[in-house]
Amino acid sequence: MMALSAIVAVALFAIAALHAYWGFGGVWPGTDAASCARTVAGFRGVDTMPGPGASFAVTAALAAAALIVLVQGGWILPPLPGALFTLAAIGAALVFLGRGIAGFTPAWRRLTPEQPFARLDVRYYSPLCLLIGLALLLLALKGFV
Repeated sequence: MMALSAIVAVALFAIAALHAYWGFGGVWPGTDAASCARTVAGFRGVDTMPGPGASFAVTAALAAAALIVLVQGGWILPPLPGALFTLAAIGAALVFLGRGIAGFTPAWRRLTPEQPFARLDVRYYSPLCLLIGLALLLLALKGFV
């Protein structure tokens, strides 16, 4: 479980760092704000990235999820009762699983049709969310299975 938690935590911290980069105005993997927004947000008609507040909120949520993963994996001791971290891990797992499943639904495709986001979402973003969600669930339930 420690190896799984380390891999997932590194992935979550890397994704958090990307969101922080976007919060500071970064445009990679695009060449400008519009191409970046079409690549990483994909909402119909998007031509600007979400604002810094949204980016930094996602950064904080992803970093918190990474810390939860490290607690669940036994890398760090929980500063609060372990049951709270188990509940937090289950909650985070449900968020990631929900986002991963949503990426394969027609409703999500109608909401986020911009290319290359739509293609990248089906190929990479949604499957990654599903994997992270499953890993979080496994880590949360490790004492029950």
